[in-house]
Amino acid sequence: MQNDPALDQLCINTIRTLSMDAVQKANSGHPGTPMALAPVAYHLWQNHLRYDPDEPLWPNRDRFVLSVGHASMLLYSLLHLANVKAVDEEGKPTDKPAVSLEDIERFRQIDSKTPGHPEYRMTTGVETTTGPLGQGLGNSVGMAMAARWYENRFNKPDAPLFDYRVYALCGDGDMMEGISHEAASLAGHLKLSNLIWIYDSNRVTIEGHTDLAYSDDVESRFRGYNWHTLHVNDANDAAALEAAFVEAKSITDRPTLIVVNSIIGWGAPNKQDTSAAHGEALGVEEVALTKKFYGWPEDKFFYVPEGVHERFAAGIGARGKAARAEWQAKYDAYSKQYPELSREFALIEAHDLPVGWDSDIPTFDADAKGMASRESSGKVLNAIAARVPWMLGGAADLAPSTKTNLKFEGAGSFEYDNYGGRNLHFGIREHGMGAVVNGLALSNLRPFGSTFLIFSDYMKPPIRLSAIMEVESIYVFTHDSIGVGEDGPTHQPIEQLASLRGVPGLTVLRPGDANEVAEAWRVAVTQKRRPSCIVVSRQALPTLDRSRYASAEGVKKGAYVLADAPDGQKPQVILLATGSELSICVDAYEKLKSEGIAARVVSMPSWDLFERQDEAYQDAVLPPDIDARVAVEQAASLGWDRYVGRLGAQVVMHTFGASAPLSDLKKKFGFTPEHVYEAAKQQIARVQGKRSQE
Repeated sequence: MQNDPALDQLCINTIRTLSMDAVQKANSGHPGTPMALAPVAYHLWQNHLRYDPDEPLWPNRDRFVLSVGHASMLLYSLLHLANVKAVDEEGKPTDKPAVSLEDIERFRQIDSKTPGHPEYRMTTGVETTTGPLGQGLGNSVGMAMAARWYENRFNKPDAPLFDYRVYALCGDGDMMEGISHEAASLAGHLKLSNLIWIYDSNRVTIEGHTDLAYSDDVESRFRGYNWHTLHVNDANDAAALEAAFVEAKSITDRPTLIVVNSIIGWGAPNKQDTSAAHGEALGVEEVALTKKFYGWPEDKFFYVPEGVHERFAAGIGARGKAARAEWQAKYDAYSKQYPELSREFALIEAHDLPVGWDSDIPTFDADAKGMASRESSGKVLNAIAARVPWMLGGAADLAPSTKTNLKFEGAGSFEYDNYGGRNLHFGIREHGMGAVVNGLALSNLRPFGSTFLIFSDYMKPPIRLSAIMEVESIYVFTHDSIGVGEDGPTHQPIEQLASLRGVPGLTVLRPGDANEVAEAWRVAVTQKRRPSCIVVSRQALPTLDRSRYASAEGVKKGAYVLADAPDGQKPQVILLATGSELSICVDAYEKLKSEGIAARVVSMPSWDLFERQDEAYQDAVLPPDIDARVAVEQAASLGWDRYVGRLGAQVVMHTFGASAPLSDLKKKFGFTPEHVYEAAKQQIARVQGKRSQE
């Protein structure tokens, strides 16, 4: 591509004016950051980003993460001008643009491909959903870790398939959010030299100048994180930007932070360095004045001058096409030389699993003493991961407690001297862990992250985003109830289950014994485009005798009849439970049965799976004409009324817990077979009394 500064400037100003016009027409959005960062993004994409617009999911492409998601028009303009092709549901490129000019004109409108913040799957070329500040940075660390894992797993001395980089564009807000500290610290420790963050230091946030609340020496902080740092004093200095990108790519022993000073809303004569330029449309008069400043036709809107598309095609287009073609030739030869690894990679790309992936999942014998479901979960996890080489993960410094250590031969730890390790050590960084796990999932690996259920609160934003993005992240939460015991109410989760169940698109599984744990993992691993939470106990749970009770395979339907009234009798009362409370209901059921009372026990490990079953199945499990019902769960009551009715009994938590041995806590809060038995009898009496009055 020939050097032509004037044409480059025309391209940069096209990005700016498209952003201004889109925000102005929508009367909503953020024009300032796209205007200020247009030169930075343009020079990165044109001269350095290895990306083929015709094959936007090419596996060895560089990843570009717009962590400053409010600057979405910057990305949409780039995708349009670079003529990135949309992909279909199977990920195959089409002849349609990822972002057309019409899409830009419909910025922030219903069902458009240009929502207010970039959304993964909605718009081809968007590598991750961003908006909540700092999340994109956490995702980028996961993506960079995935790249290193791919290199270690698939590269051969004569066939280096993977060497892509991850670029993330961030701002002052990202740097203030705590997740950026967690993610940067982990990336520095792991020496992820394939990771480059570009920090737009414009010193402006919604409330005004950052001096109001922020005076960090960011470069010193990042040097302390073991990052290489560079500084570009002016975002419009093409030579300085070029030098910074070249140097960042040359660093081989640590990630790089490039600090770029910009003026937000650059070119807007009356709105420079103000929060209004950051968070509002410029206004018709201001847009006209700014276009005049750029030498732009003031009466043209969504205008792409002649030569701009062609300039992008000659830059990122031609360079990306050549790089992708070279890679494809390498991969074709690789497939012949290393057919097994090639087949494995094809499974990864297809989000599929190897034949026999579940063949070693154990079946657990009946045992009154049983085991903690965290223990059985660890056994099942290891049985699966040993057969799925791209399954990796770890805990927020709690793997020995959450039982998420991968112990089979060759598992190893993922560290800077062993990027092929399968055990990830996130440190005490729950929020960062969640975002990193999503970044790994966005890279098509099968990741898991684990901590105590109470600390799911620290990572709720990435859990929510995993559901929005429909990625296959798995979160393992242990110490799931007042069963934590002496650690007391600070560590005993109460409202967390309800919070997780409230996330649309998230499958929450709380298995009641070891065999339900096995089935819960089967569900989590086989779900497509859906994240999962597996919630398990610290305390031992009896392993139920499946020759007496129903098979645990019912877990896949979310709820199932575990024990029923004998001889086809109609149950007088239904006992419903999840997790550690299931065996309490079974004991109460046996007592009722011994007295000739027809009862049913329904195990409900996953409400959302149950809600996805048809009405006939739901009614078969919970017949509408059986009003006497008792729900038992060591968690908040929220949601149980839909299953037990307004007058149904709920043996649940109405307060926080307490510090005491578990046996005392169960008595104090009513989680005993005797209490459930009494509640069942009272429900039967209530229904009988109601009928006698009819």
